[in-house]
Amino acid sequence: MAREFSVSVRTVKRDLAALERSGTPIWSRPGPGGGYGLAVGSSLPPVTLSSAQAVALLAAVAANPDAPYNDLARAGVAKILDVVDPRTRARAEELAARVWVDAPVSASRAVRSALEEALADQRVVRVRYTTAAGQTTTRDIEPVLFASREGRWFLIGWCRLREAMRWFALERVERATVLAEERSGHTVQEVGEPPRTSHPVSGVRSTR
Repeated sequence: MAREFSVSVRTVKRDLAALERSGTPIWSRPGPGGGYGLAVGSSLPPVTLSSAQAVALLAAVAANPDAPYNDLARAGVAKILDVVDPRTRARAEELAARVWVDAPVSASRAVRSALEEALADQRVVRVRYTTAAGQTTTRDIEPVLFASREGRWFLIGWCRLREAMRWFALERVERATVLAEERSGHTVQEVGEPPRTSHPVSGVRSTR
């Protein structure tokens, strides 16, 4: 499962534990042919989604390949489409064929996965980073947040090399390794206010 979604085993275990705490009846079977699944006879609330809403999700994910947790978002959208009614899914597939995107990936999948894991698990991450001036260094970073600015994604965190909060462009990170060490107490407030054109994704509200 960790390999399929390009995340760590720790992340999979954490998410499964969260599902169990929410009351979702999950079974597990060890060994070859084993895995995790939803208990027989149980069900989740039905998903009601229009074909246009489904395509909106597909377009958002496809147009932002460098966005944090994009691989998980793709998997989530695929799962949603698996449970919508066949007629809606067919309409969504037909409409999606008429929505084109051109969004090349600038950061490697391995780098993105490591940075995502470090932020989610609050761990220090060691990166090989090249600045705009061409200087390459190895740094230990305490990740605080991801930010998008002018079409580029950044990891913002406390740089132990510079002893200051820094913005790191994802496409300039050559390698990233999550360390066992937990990050200290650096907060979003230390980063300052987001740019006027930016806002936390938690600020998105339903338009219904």
